[in-house]
Amino acid sequence: MIVTDLDGTLLREDKTISERSLSALKQCRSSGIRVVYATGRGDSSKILAPSELFDGFVRMNGATAYIGDERVYSKLIPIETVRSLLIAADNAGFLVAAECNGWHYANFNVAEKWPWIPQFEFADFSTLDIYAEKLFAVAETPEVPELIKKHLSDGLYLSVSRDGLAMVMHEDAVKSKAVAALAECWDIKQCDITGFGDDINDIDLLEYCGTGVAMGNALDEVMAAADHVCDTNDRDGVAKWLEEQVLI
Repeated sequence: MIVTDLDGTLLREDKTISERSLSALKQCRSSGIRVVYATGRGDSSKILAPSELFDGFVRMNGATAYIGDERVYSKLIPIETVRSLLIAADNAGFLVAAECNGWHYANFNVAEKWPWIPQFEFADFSTLDIYAEKLFAVAETPEVPELIKKHLSDGLYLSVSRDGLAMVMHEDAVKSKAVAALAECWDIKQCDITGFGDDINDIDLLEYCGTGVAMGNALDEVMAAADHVCDTNDRDGVAKWLEEQVLI
């Protein structure tokens, strides 16, 4: 199995997938290799990474995993465990949202900030009634993650991405566990999985996979966790590594 992160990994900085990368993924699948993406994104991943190119999908940092339309892994957050967090962040004037089934329940115009995410509504966090796949806040200042830490309930964790998004997840919503669920469905051994990533939320994935590959543009901590380092996302790093180490 090949597992690749999207942003900063398979996607170039302009959020497209190169023809070379598309070709490499198609060749892998033609050779009988399962191809999966594992991203912190939710439904917006469907726009950037067409489903027909992949055998499986890990979304929301590992809160959910799918084979086609079938959900095979799910670790959601009851809203009552994070209601006080959402209200505190809102009262502090921070941009915060809860995400569920492709919808963003927020205190700001999500579509205005990220045009590729049209599914949002302004929410009253005191009455919101959902099971969230992920909470996120725009961490424009250090005070944002600090406030979140003060209100973080047991069984949850905070991850701050390199682009300044503070994400709250279920403790078992990690890429490695979601990928393991997919591997079990296909009877694929851990040693036969290769993972690619660039950000903090990819570290557990690279450490879990039999072969972990960090991008040339990855954070230092990610490179330290990997077995290999390939070229950057803008220089088709994933495709080059697959061509040289797998498709050869």
